[in-house]
Amino acid sequence: MKMLEIEKLNKRFEIKISPFKKAFVHALTDVDLTVYKGKTLSLVGESGCGKTTLGKVVLGLYPPDSGRILFQKNDIGGLNPRRRRGVQKDIQMVFQDPYASLNPRKKVYEILERPLKNYARLSSEQRREAILKTCAQVGVDESYLQRYPHQFSGGQRQRIAIARAIILNPALVIADEPISALDVSIQAQILNLMLDLQDELGLTYLFITHDISVVKHLSDHVAVMYLGQIVEWADKVALFQNPRHPYTRLLFSAIPDIDKPVLSDESRIKGEIPNPTQLPRGCFFSPRCPLQTSTCLKSQPELLDLGGRHLVRCFHAKQV
Repeated sequence: MKMLEIEKLNKRFEIKISPFKKAFVHALTDVDLTVYKGKTLSLVGESGCGKTTLGKVVLGLYPPDSGRILFQKNDIGGLNPRRRRGVQKDIQMVFQDPYASLNPRKKVYEILERPLKNYARLSSEQRREAILKTCAQVGVDESYLQRYPHQFSGGQRQRIAIARAIILNPALVIADEPISALDVSIQAQILNLMLDLQDELGLTYLFITHDISVVKHLSDHVAVMYLGQIVEWADKVALFQNPRHPYTRLLFSAIPDIDKPVLSDESRIKGEIPNPTQLPRGCFFSPRCPLQTSTCLKSQPELLDLGGRHLVRCFHAKQV
C-alpha cells in the first residue's frame, strides 16, 4: 500500500544577487517518489541536492510551487495551514540537529506534552500516561522529564526528539539525517531504536541521509537525488547489486572498503555540482558524466522503468 506519492513536484526559492537583480534557486524539479506503508525509503545524494527541502515540503514547512503530494491518497500539497491541521499529526519529523530542534527554555515534559495539547483531546493524567509510555519506548528515563535539553548529551536529545515525533502515533516519520550530528558510538543505537520502533508501531520512514552505509542497514527502498531530481529509485537489494544510473554507480564506488584498492581517477565523480540557479539544458548530470553524449547535453531524460519497479533517469540506463 502506498503511504506517500509525490508527482512532478517543483520548488524554487527567489534570491537577491544584487540590489537590482534576482535569481531563482531550483531546489526541486519534477520530483516523483513513492513511499510504501510500513517501509523505509532512504533518500540519498550529495549535500545541497534538495533532500531536506523535499522533506520540509512534504511536512508543510514550505509550500510546493507545483505538483502533487498524495498522503494516504489525499492531496495535501495545496492545503492551507488550517485545512492541513487535520493531517499534520500523522506526519512528523526528526530534525538533523538535536541541539537546535528542542526548545532550550522548555523542560522535556513540556516539550513532549505540547503535541498532545495541540492535537489530542486528553486530560492531564492521560497526557502524562502517554508521555511515560513514549519515554519507555525510546529509552528516556522518567527522571529526565523535569530537566532542560542542555543538560543532555546529543544521543539523549535525539531520543527526546524521536519521542516527540512518535508521541502522536504518526503514520509517516521524516528523518532528516538524524544521526549525522551524533558521535559514531551513538549512531548505531539511534538507528537500532528507529528500527525497533518501526516494528513495534508500524511506522513508515522517509529517511534522508548521505551516508550510504546507513542506507544498507535501514532501507527497504532507495531513491538517489541529484540537483533536485530523482535519478534512480529501486528496491535496496536491486540498487546495490546493480545500480543503473552513472551517478549512482560513482556514488556507490566512493564507499570506503578495506578490501578494495584506492579509487582510480575513472571512478571519482569529477567537477562540482552545477549552480542550481543555472540548471544545465539537458541531463542535469551530463557536465560530470563519463557517458555523456550530444543527446545528454540537449535533452532532459524521463524516468525509465527497467522492470521490477526499478526507475532510472538516464538515456544510457540499458547499457550501464
